[in-house]
Amino acid sequence: MKPFFYLINNSMATSTSPLSRQPTKLDYSSPTQFKFSINQLPKVEFFTVAANLPGISLPPASYNTPFKNIPTIGEKPEYEDLTITFIVDEFLENYISIHEWITGTGFPKSRQQFSDFRTLTANNPTDAKTVSVDKVGTATPDRGMYGDATLTILSNKNNPLVEIRFQDLFPTSLGGLDYTQVATDVEYLNVQVTFQYKIYEIVTL
Repeated sequence: MKPFFYLINNSMATSTSPLSRQPTKLDYSSPTQFKFSINQLPKVEFFTVAANLPGISLPPASYNTPFKNIPTIGEKPEYEDLTITFIVDEFLENYISIHEWITGTGFPKSRQQFSDFRTLTANNPTDAKTVSVDKVGTATPDRGMYGDATLTILSNKNNPLVEIRFQDLFPTSLGGLDYTQVATDVEYLNVQVTFQYKIYEIVTL
């Protein structure tokens, strides 16, 4: 049997070996190698030119003492918003699709806007969740008001490497469109839309 001190030293040498700490994948991630898909907005998906992987944070809790408060591990992670940029098509179809999603959720004119979007426009099944929009005590399924999206990270050969899967996503803001007659060159309109969501998961393919 080998001495105890030999086992300890051998283990330490193995775990701190320079060769064992070298990365096996040396290619860099390119900001242009991605694909964004969202089931609720197929016309936006095609024209998307920018998207972000939102950051995540875990605000610390605080343990009170008579002296300095001691920070401890937090309990609830917070996710940053998902923001995408897309080129607006000539007939504004992709822009209008997001505009209808927002107005359908907020129904600024009448409650009929909510039910019309939920039953006629939404791509998701209208079950699971419930919300009251008509009468007190009347529950209306609102699953159709949400969407799922996937940000796919591609290799330099356009092979999918990683998927970021967003669940129960919905738009919170849509940028405006600025038209002008004094532009010296044609710059096609693009606009940003911001989403919030329940959670996202990173899946290695």
